[in-house]
Amino acid sequence: MLKLTENEDDRPLVVALGGGHGLASSLKSLVLAKVFPVGIVSVADDGGSSGRLRADFGFLPPGDLRKCLIALADSDSLWSSAIDYRFSQGDLAGHSLGNLIISGLTEVSGDFSRAISEVAHLLGSKGLLFPSSVSPVTLVATAGGKEVRGQVQIMHTRGIERLKVFPEDPEVPEGALDAIARASAIVVGPGSLFTSVLAVLCYPKIRDAISRSSGKRIYVSNLRPQMEETMGMTVADHIAALVEHGFYPDVVVSDDSHIALGDTNELCVSIGCELVNVILSDGSGNIHNPELLSIALQTVI
Repeated sequence: MLKLTENEDDRPLVVALGGGHGLASSLKSLVLAKVFPVGIVSVADDGGSSGRLRADFGFLPPGDLRKCLIALADSDSLWSSAIDYRFSQGDLAGHSLGNLIISGLTEVSGDFSRAISEVAHLLGSKGLLFPSSVSPVTLVATAGGKEVRGQVQIMHTRGIERLKVFPEDPEVPEGALDAIARASAIVVGPGSLFTSVLAVLCYPKIRDAISRSSGKRIYVSNLRPQMEETMGMTVADHIAALVEHGFYPDVVVSDDSHIALGDTNELCVSIGCELVNVILSDGSGNIHNPELLSIALQTVI
């Protein structure tokens, strides 16, 4: 894996944690903000192409890392389009080319981190990426007093009360912990609250590293509740879940166009955080606009 010492300019180092499209949005926005982005990416995915490759080969699921590699790359690159290409028929149906390339490089080199670094070099990535752990993890949620296991199952579960990972204290790459320690800011979200954001924050080593870091802690809220995972939850409910799992934001960035704030102001006062409520999407309320999110992050970093 690339080393943090390769960041030799004066840009502030900003760590972003999570998974999937949400983390990719944050990383793209941080590139636009002219900071040095370091992504720490969930490896709990057990569905789709990543789930199939994880089951077949036993190594880390590549899908979320692939999305983040593309976010850090030149969007006009043919390689970016190729890495994101998904086969639609035959034995490869459902697999993305990027997932297969990362898997093949891992098999050849015997090192998943080196595979990610090679693809990052190929794409000219404008930052660094680390998997959240050195081996795959399984998400375990508690809802209604019952245990629900696996990312896909948890995505379809309402009323989640608690989340943890198995194994309960996974090994985290040293580079990721070093990045958190050196960060000017730590950005979590947007993304699925339990299956992307808390899927990384519930690691004991990551949670402890964040608590020791002097970096400003920023939470970017989702634009809408998610079926079924966060149905009926307000922005305040999201913050309360983060606090319940040991993450206390200094700043909450939200857009209440399509999600209720709830008691966010009162909650922020009680935990000592600032609320920044601004327009973050193009009006659809489905996807964060990278330029708008970049402006918001520049304001608070």
